[in-house]
Amino acid sequence: QVQLVESGGGLVQPGGSLKLSCAASGNIISIVAMGWYRQAPGKERELVARITKSGTTKYADSAQGRFTISMDNAKNTVYLQTSSVKPEDTAVYYCAAGPRLEGRFDYWGQGTQVTVSS
Repeated sequence: QVQLVESGGGLVQPGGSLKLSCAASGNIISIVAMGWYRQAPGKERELVARITKSGTTKYADSAQGRFTISMDNAKNTVYLQTSSVKPEDTAVYYCAAGPRLEGRFDYWGQGTQVTVSS
């Protein structure tokens, strides 16, 4: 089993930035990739970005150019640096991890709320 704990959410003004962190513990040797998803009220959960331990990244169109995902393998932590945020970025952001380079993740954090509002 892998446990994921997110931090860094909060209230941010439009155009601002916020950095989310997610620390993994437990059977971390099984982790090949990690990612961030988000779910806005009334909408389905969607991929924001994902990264493999070798550094290969993939972004949703909505995040491309504004968000950056990174991973510190020594700390078993994945980050999501957001910038130029918009009200439509408001959502609960979830960290995910798994043993596959592609496809579904097996482990999920409890989520952290990001609210973009003036």
